[in-house]
Amino acid sequence: MREILNNKITLMIFILIAFLLVSACGNESGKTKKHTLPLKVYTTIAPLSDFAKRIGGDDVEVQSILPPGVDAHTFEPTSKQIVEIAKADSFIYNGLGMESYAVKIADSLKGEDVLILQAAKNVSTVKGETHEDEHDHGDNDPHVWLDPIRAITIAENIKDALIQLHPDGKQLYEKNFNALKDDLKDLDHEFRKLTEAKKNPEMVVSHAAYGYWQDRYGIKQIPIAGLSPSEEPSQKDLRNIIALAKQKHIKYVIFEQNVTPKVAEIIRKEIHAKPLSVHNLAVYTEEDVANGEDYFSLMHKNLKTLDKALQ
Repeated sequence: MREILNNKITLMIFILIAFLLVSACGNESGKTKKHTLPLKVYTTIAPLSDFAKRIGGDDVEVQSILPPGVDAHTFEPTSKQIVEIAKADSFIYNGLGMESYAVKIADSLKGEDVLILQAAKNVSTVKGETHEDEHDHGDNDPHVWLDPIRAITIAENIKDALIQLHPDGKQLYEKNFNALKDDLKDLDHEFRKLTEAKKNPEMVVSHAAYGYWQDRYGIKQIPIAGLSPSEEPSQKDLRNIIALAKQKHIKYVIFEQNVTPKVAEIIRKEIHAKPLSVHNLAVYTEEDVANGEDYFSLMHKNLKTLDKALQ
Protein backbone atom coordinates (compact mmCIF):
# COMPACT_ATOMS: atom_id res chain seq x y z
CA MET A 1 0.00 0.00 0.00
CA ARG A 2 2.84 2.40 0.90
CA GLU A 3 4.54 1.65 -2.43
CA ILE A 4 1.34 2.41 -4.35
CA LEU A 5 0.90 5.67 -2.40
CA ASN A 6 4.51 6.69 -3.10
CA ASN A 7 4.04 5.96 -6.82
CA LYS A 8 0.91 8.13 -6.91
CA ILE A 9 2.70 10.97 -5.11
CA THR A 10 5.64 10.70 -7.51
CA LEU A 11 3.30 10.81 -10.51
CA MET A 12 1.48 13.85 -9.11
CA ILE A 13 4.81 15.64 -8.69
CA PHE A 14 5.74 14.80 -12.29
CA ILE A 15 2.40 16.14 -13.49
CA LEU A 16 2.76 19.35 -11.47
CA ILE A 17 6.27 20.02 -12.77
CA ALA A 18 5.17 19.30 -16.32
CA PHE A 19 2.14 21.57 -15.95
CA LEU A 20 4.36 24.44 -14.81
CA LEU A 21 6.78 23.86 -17.68
CA VAL A 22 3.98 23.62 -20.22
CA SER A 23 2.40 26.80 -18.87
CA ALA A 24 5.72 28.61 -19.12
CA CYS A 25 6.15 27.50 -22.73
CA GLY A 26 2.62 28.63 -23.56
CA ASN A 27 3.13 32.03 -21.96
CA GLU A 28 6.33 32.57 -23.93
CA SER A 29 4.73 32.00 -27.32
CA GLY A 30 1.30 33.50 -26.80
CA LYS A 31 0.27 32.03 -30.16
CA THR A 32 -1.99 29.23 -31.30
CA LYS A 33 -0.03 26.34 -32.76
CA LYS A 34 -0.53 25.68 -36.47
CA HIS A 35 -1.18 22.05 -37.40
CA THR A 36 1.31 21.52 -40.21
CA LEU A 37 2.30 18.22 -41.82
CA PRO A 38 3.43 15.81 -40.69
CA LEU A 39 1.08 15.86 -37.71
CA LYS A 40 2.85 14.88 -34.50
CA VAL A 41 0.76 12.33 -32.62
CA TYR A 42 1.55 10.71 -29.28
CA THR A 43 -0.30 7.59 -28.16
CA THR A 44 -0.35 5.17 -25.25
CA ILE A 45 -1.07 1.53 -26.15
CA ALA A 46 0.32 -0.03 -29.32
CA PRO A 47 -2.90 -0.54 -31.37
CA LEU A 48 -3.57 3.20 -31.24
CA SER A 49 -0.17 3.83 -32.82
CA ASP A 50 -0.75 1.19 -35.49
CA PHE A 51 -4.19 2.52 -36.42
CA ALA A 52 -3.01 6.16 -36.51
CA LYS A 53 -0.13 5.19 -38.82
CA ARG A 54 -2.41 3.18 -41.11
CA ILE A 55 -4.99 5.95 -41.37
CA GLY A 56 -2.69 8.97 -41.49
CA GLY A 57 0.02 7.52 -43.71
CA ASP A 58 2.81 9.98 -44.50
CA ASP A 59 0.72 12.81 -43.04
CA VAL A 60 1.43 11.69 -39.47
CA GLU A 61 4.42 11.08 -37.25
CA VAL A 62 3.26 8.71 -34.50
CA GLN A 63 5.05 7.79 -31.30
CA SER A 64 3.92 5.74 -28.32
CA ILE A 65 4.96 7.05 -24.90
CA LEU A 66 5.17 3.47 -23.58
CA PRO A 67 8.62 1.86 -23.75
CA PRO A 68 8.75 -1.73 -25.08
CA GLY A 69 7.78 -4.37 -22.56
CA VAL A 70 6.35 -2.16 -19.79
CA ASP A 71 3.09 -2.81 -17.96
CA ALA A 72 0.64 -0.41 -19.57
CA HIS A 73 -1.51 -0.42 -16.43
CA THR A 74 1.20 0.91 -14.10
CA PHE A 75 3.45 2.99 -16.40
CA GLU A 76 4.28 6.50 -15.21
CA PRO A 77 5.32 9.23 -17.69
CA THR A 78 8.19 11.60 -17.07
CA SER A 79 7.74 15.36 -16.92
CA LYS A 80 9.87 15.59 -20.09
CA GLN A 81 7.40 13.37 -21.96
CA ILE A 82 4.48 15.54 -20.88
CA VAL A 83 6.26 18.65 -22.11
CA GLU A 84 6.90 16.96 -25.47
CA ILE A 85 3.24 15.96 -25.74
CA ALA A 86 2.29 19.62 -25.19
CA LYS A 87 4.23 20.47 -28.36
CA ALA A 88 2.38 17.82 -30.39
CA ASP A 89 -0.81 18.03 -32.43
CA SER A 90 -2.65 15.23 -30.66
CA PHE A 91 -2.51 12.90 -27.67
CA ILE A 92 -4.49 9.66 -28.06
CA TYR A 93 -5.19 7.27 -25.20
CA ASN A 94 -7.49 4.30 -24.76
CA GLY A 95 -9.46 5.30 -21.67
CA LEU A 96 -11.85 3.05 -19.68
CA GLY A 97 -9.47 3.12 -16.74
CA MET A 98 -6.60 1.57 -18.70
CA GLU A 99 -4.15 4.43 -18.18
CA SER A 100 -4.72 6.47 -15.01
CA TYR A 101 -1.75 8.63 -15.95
CA ALA A 102 -3.37 9.60 -19.29
CA VAL A 103 -6.20 11.43 -17.57
CA LYS A 104 -3.67 13.43 -15.55
CA ILE A 105 -1.74 14.22 -18.75
CA ALA A 106 -4.96 15.38 -20.40
CA ASP A 107 -5.73 17.62 -17.43
CA SER A 108 -2.25 19.15 -17.54
CA LEU A 109 -2.70 19.99 -21.25
CA LYS A 110 -5.89 21.98 -20.82
CA GLY A 111 -5.44 25.34 -22.52
CA GLU A 112 -2.84 23.91 -24.91
CA ASP A 113 -3.61 23.47 -28.61
CA VAL A 114 -3.39 19.68 -28.42
CA LEU A 115 -6.28 17.52 -29.58
CA ILE A 116 -6.88 14.98 -26.82
CA LEU A 117 -8.74 11.84 -27.87
CA GLN A 118 -10.07 9.02 -25.74
CA ALA A 119 -10.02 6.43 -28.50
CA ALA A 120 -12.44 4.02 -26.81
CA LYS A 121 -15.27 6.57 -26.58
CA ASN A 122 -18.61 5.22 -27.83
CA VAL A 123 -17.30 1.64 -27.73
CA SER A 124 -19.71 -0.81 -26.07
CA THR A 125 -18.02 -2.33 -23.03
CA VAL A 126 -18.27 -5.42 -20.83
CA LYS A 127 -17.69 -5.60 -17.10
CA GLY A 128 -14.33 -6.87 -15.94
CA GLU A 129 -14.36 -10.39 -14.54
CA THR A 130 -13.95 -10.86 -10.79
CA HIS A 131 -13.37 -13.90 -8.57
CA GLU A 132 -16.22 -15.34 -6.51
CA ASP A 133 -15.28 -13.70 -3.21
CA GLU A 134 -14.52 -10.29 -4.71
CA HIS A 135 -17.04 -7.44 -4.81
CA ASP A 136 -18.07 -6.22 -8.26
CA HIS A 137 -16.94 -2.60 -8.43
CA GLY A 138 -18.48 -2.16 -11.88
CA ASP A 139 -15.13 -1.66 -13.62
CA ASN A 140 -15.35 -1.95 -17.39
CA ASP A 141 -12.83 -4.17 -19.15
CA PRO A 142 -10.52 -1.70 -20.96
CA HIS A 143 -9.05 -4.24 -23.42
CA VAL A 144 -11.52 -3.31 -26.19
CA TRP A 145 -8.93 -3.36 -28.98
CA LEU A 146 -8.74 -7.18 -28.78
CA ASP A 147 -12.19 -7.34 -30.40
CA PRO A 148 -11.72 -6.53 -34.13
CA ILE A 149 -15.28 -5.17 -34.44
CA ARG A 150 -14.93 -2.83 -31.48
CA ALA A 151 -11.51 -1.88 -32.86
CA ILE A 152 -13.32 -0.44 -35.90
CA THR A 153 -14.92 2.19 -33.66
CA ILE A 154 -11.50 3.00 -32.17
CA ALA A 155 -10.05 3.42 -35.66
CA GLU A 156 -12.98 5.60 -36.73
CA ASN A 157 -12.44 7.88 -33.73
CA ILE A 158 -8.79 8.27 -34.70
CA LYS A 159 -9.76 8.97 -38.32
CA ASP A 160 -12.17 11.69 -37.24
CA ALA A 161 -9.50 13.27 -35.04
CA LEU A 162 -7.02 13.41 -37.93
CA ILE A 163 -9.64 15.01 -40.17
CA GLN A 164 -10.28 17.60 -37.47
CA LEU A 165 -6.56 18.40 -37.36
CA HIS A 166 -6.10 18.40 -41.16
CA PRO A 167 -9.40 18.71 -43.08
CA ASP A 168 -7.61 18.69 -46.44
CA GLY A 169 -6.54 15.10 -45.75
CA LYS A 170 -10.10 13.83 -45.33
CA GLN A 171 -10.22 11.87 -48.57
CA LEU A 172 -6.95 10.07 -47.79
CA TYR A 173 -7.89 9.33 -44.19
CA GLU A 174 -11.31 8.00 -45.18
CA LYS A 175 -9.74 5.75 -47.82
CA ASN A 176 -7.13 4.39 -45.42
CA PHE A 177 -9.72 3.90 -42.68
CA ASN A 178 -11.98 1.90 -44.99
CA ALA A 179 -9.06 -0.38 -45.92
CA LEU A 180 -8.27 -0.86 -42.22
CA LYS A 181 -11.95 -1.54 -41.51
CA ASP A 182 -12.00 -4.28 -44.15
CA ASP A 183 -8.93 -5.91 -42.59
CA LEU A 184 -10.56 -5.83 -39.15
CA LYS A 185 -13.73 -7.44 -40.54
CA ASP A 186 -11.61 -10.17 -42.15
CA LEU A 187 -9.90 -10.76 -38.79
CA ASP A 188 -13.30 -11.03 -37.11
CA HIS A 189 -14.29 -13.66 -39.67
CA GLU A 190 -11.15 -15.68 -38.86
CA PHE A 191 -11.96 -15.59 -35.13
CA ARG A 192 -15.51 -16.76 -35.79
CA LYS A 193 -14.37 -19.55 -38.09
CA LEU A 194 -11.90 -20.78 -35.46
CA THR A 195 -14.20 -20.68 -32.44
CA GLU A 196 -17.19 -22.17 -34.26
CA ALA A 197 -15.06 -25.27 -34.89
CA LYS A 198 -14.38 -25.73 -31.16
CA LYS A 199 -16.73 -27.74 -28.95
CA ASN A 200 -15.69 -26.20 -25.64
CA PRO A 201 -13.64 -22.99 -26.10
CA GLU A 202 -12.30 -22.37 -22.58
CA MET A 203 -8.86 -21.28 -21.42
CA VAL A 204 -7.02 -20.59 -18.17
CA VAL A 205 -5.35 -17.19 -18.50
CA SER A 206 -2.87 -15.42 -16.23
CA HIS A 207 -4.77 -12.12 -16.49
CA ALA A 208 -8.46 -11.31 -17.13
CA ALA A 209 -7.79 -9.39 -20.34
CA TYR A 210 -9.96 -11.40 -22.71
CA GLY A 211 -13.53 -10.54 -21.79
CA TYR A 212 -14.19 -9.21 -25.28
CA TRP A 213 -13.23 -12.51 -26.89
CA GLN A 214 -15.68 -14.13 -24.50
CA ASP A 215 -18.40 -11.60 -25.36
CA ARG A 216 -17.88 -11.70 -29.14
CA TYR A 217 -16.80 -15.29 -29.80
CA GLY A 218 -17.78 -17.28 -26.73
CA ILE A 219 -14.19 -17.97 -25.65
CA LYS A 220 -14.60 -18.41 -21.89
CA GLN A 221 -11.64 -17.19 -19.86
CA ILE A 222 -10.76 -18.62 -16.45
CA PRO A 223 -8.54 -15.82 -15.09
CA ILE A 224 -5.91 -16.21 -12.39
CA ALA A 225 -5.35 -12.45 -11.90
CA GLY A 226 -7.95 -9.72 -12.33
CA LEU A 227 -8.21 -6.85 -14.85
CA SER A 228 -4.75 -5.73 -13.77
CA PRO A 229 -1.98 -8.37 -13.64
CA SER A 230 -1.19 -7.16 -10.10
CA GLU A 231 -4.63 -8.26 -8.83
CA GLU A 232 -3.66 -11.66 -7.45
CA PRO A 233 -6.26 -14.26 -6.37
CA SER A 234 -6.96 -15.34 -2.80
CA GLN A 235 -6.17 -18.84 -1.54
CA LYS A 236 -9.84 -19.74 -2.04
CA ASP A 237 -9.68 -18.49 -5.63
CA LEU A 238 -6.55 -20.56 -6.26
CA ARG A 239 -8.22 -23.73 -5.01
CA ASN A 240 -11.29 -23.05 -7.15
CA ILE A 241 -9.23 -22.38 -10.28
CA ILE A 242 -7.17 -25.54 -9.80
CA ALA A 243 -10.26 -27.65 -9.19
CA LEU A 244 -12.06 -26.20 -12.22
CA ALA A 245 -9.04 -26.64 -14.49
CA LYS A 246 -8.67 -30.29 -13.45
CA GLN A 247 -12.40 -30.90 -13.86
CA LYS A 248 -12.33 -29.51 -17.39
CA HIS A 249 -9.04 -31.23 -18.26
CA ILE A 250 -7.36 -27.95 -19.20
CA LYS A 251 -4.09 -28.74 -20.97
CA TYR A 252 -2.61 -25.25 -21.22
CA VAL A 253 -2.20 -22.07 -19.19
CA ILE A 254 -2.11 -18.89 -21.27
CA PHE A 255 0.54 -16.34 -20.32
CA GLU A 256 1.12 -12.88 -21.83
CA GLN A 257 4.07 -11.57 -23.77
CA ASN A 258 5.45 -9.23 -21.13
CA VAL A 259 4.84 -10.99 -17.80
CA THR A 260 4.93 -14.49 -16.28
CA PRO A 261 3.25 -14.22 -12.86
CA LYS A 262 4.57 -16.61 -10.21
CA VAL A 263 1.06 -17.52 -9.08
CA ALA A 264 0.04 -18.51 -12.61
CA GLU A 265 3.18 -20.62 -12.94
CA ILE A 266 2.34 -22.39 -9.67
CA ILE A 267 -1.14 -23.22 -10.97
CA ARG A 268 0.27 -24.43 -14.28
CA LYS A 269 2.53 -26.89 -12.49
CA GLU A 270 -0.26 -27.99 -10.13
CA ILE A 271 -2.59 -28.94 -12.98
CA HIS A 272 0.27 -30.35 -15.10
CA ALA A 273 -0.46 -27.98 -17.97
CA LYS A 274 1.84 -26.65 -20.65
CA PRO A 275 2.51 -22.90 -21.08
CA LEU A 276 1.34 -20.99 -24.14
CA SER A 277 1.64 -17.29 -24.91
CA VAL A 278 -1.05 -14.89 -26.14
CA HIS A 279 -0.19 -11.28 -26.97
CA ASN A 280 -2.44 -8.69 -25.29
CA LEU A 281 -1.14 -6.03 -27.73
CA ALA A 282 -1.15 -3.30 -25.08
CA VAL A 283 2.57 -2.83 -25.56
CA TYR A 284 5.09 -4.48 -27.84
CA THR A 285 8.29 -6.15 -26.68
CA GLU A 286 11.71 -5.19 -28.01
CA GLU A 287 11.62 -8.39 -30.05
CA ASP A 288 8.27 -7.39 -31.56
CA VAL A 289 9.69 -4.03 -32.58
CA ALA A 290 12.82 -5.61 -34.07
CA ASN A 291 10.70 -8.07 -36.07
CA GLY A 292 8.37 -5.35 -37.38
CA GLU A 293 5.28 -6.86 -35.75
CA ASP A 294 1.98 -5.00 -35.79
CA TYR A 295 -1.63 -5.43 -34.67
CA PHE A 296 -2.54 -7.85 -37.42
CA SER A 297 0.60 -10.01 -37.39
CA LEU A 298 0.29 -10.48 -33.62
CA MET A 299 -3.45 -11.15 -33.74
CA HIS A 300 -2.83 -13.88 -36.33
CA LYS A 301 -0.25 -15.42 -34.00
CA ASN A 302 -2.88 -15.29 -31.27
CA LEU A 303 -5.26 -17.21 -33.52
CA LYS A 304 -2.68 -19.98 -33.92
CA THR A 305 -2.24 -20.16 -30.15
CA LEU A 306 -5.99 -20.28 -29.58
CA ASP A 307 -6.37 -23.02 -32.17
CA LYS A 308 -3.97 -25.12 -30.09
CA ALA A 309 -5.30 -24.16 -26.65
CA LEU A 310 -9.06 -24.38 -27.19
CA GLN A 311 -10.81 -27.75 -27.18
